[in-house]
Amino acid sequence: MINENKTLKKFIGLEKELIYKKAFGSLLGVAFGDAMGMPTSLMSPLEIKKVFPQRITKLLPAPKGHFIHNGLIAGEITDDTQQTLLLADLFIEEKKFSRMGVAKKLLEWAKSLDAFKSMLLGPSSLRALKMIDEGVSLDETGRIGDTNGAAMKIAPVGIAHPGDYDAVVKDVAEICVPTHNTNIAIAGASAVACAVASGMVNKELDGLVEAFYYGAEEGMKLGNQWYGASIQKRTELALKIVRSGKKEEEIWQDLYDYVGAGIAMSESVPTSLALVVYYNGNPIKTAEAAANMGGDCDTVGAIAGGMAGAYSGYEIFPQEIIDQLSLVNNVDFNLYAKRMTDAIFS
Repeated sequence: MINENKTLKKFIGLEKELIYKKAFGSLLGVAFGDAMGMPTSLMSPLEIKKVFPQRITKLLPAPKGHFIHNGLIAGEITDDTQQTLLLADLFIEEKKFSRMGVAKKLLEWAKSLDAFKSMLLGPSSLRALKMIDEGVSLDETGRIGDTNGAAMKIAPVGIAHPGDYDAVVKDVAEICVPTHNTNIAIAGASAVACAVASGMVNKELDGLVEAFYYGAEEGMKLGNQWYGASIQKRTELALKIVRSGKKEEEIWQDLYDYVGAGIAMSESVPTSLALVVYYNGNPIKTAEAAANMGGDCDTVGAIAGGMAGAYSGYEIFPQEIIDQLSLVNNVDFNLYAKRMTDAIFS
């Protein structure tokens, strides 16, 4: 129904350069949203205003004593972007996404950071990776994972399948098996990845929103059945809020109060899409809003940034932001985008 392209071979007239620009934009969007939200991550709106009296409009270091990100400097990414790049690496290396490949990369990464002894990992990922390390079957490790860790890292799947939403949902389900193999997690991650896939080829936000809903609907049919508020219904409410005509900060507060911006998939994912729509697909503005709004700020920023970055492309980012993100994190996002694009067209 909704697919523009079924296979990469059918990208008639779709320029490789355009895909590269969109891929670069999406990866930058994830990193920028993550780094912008890092200092305020898991703070309430009141706490943010107390610690940061002035509205956050640029990359800042974590405040001293932050219980997760203490010591991180301005522009530094967190596990959201790190895991996103792990999926990008997997696709670049294997030209596909496999549950075994995902499990191996996540476990190696977690051990390299001694993540089992920190608060770096979310609850679903921490529980699942411990089980994987103990040799538990992947069919069991992610059977109750339902948090937004599935969505925060999923942008590379949308990048890998521009406009092909059925392929996106299939790969999202495969990726979710090790850590987030529930219908609610697959639905949220599929919604985000389909929105990214739409942003790679569409020039209208309505197409991105339609793709988001398609991913949520199809993803809900997969994985272990689990409880949780409807992503579609929460998204309807979130979009109603951003179209209410209220002032910007009132909209932030309403999203926080009525939809939520926490680690639950049915909170952070609908709110992320709403920010993308409210700011007309601008990843810089969505990231700023996520950083100031409260909640799981870095993850909402990463999710929203990945969708908006694919829609707008990398050229919307000032060069100084690109340079800062690359230098601080020792990551060549430009090279990642080129390698992913080469893998797509190989």
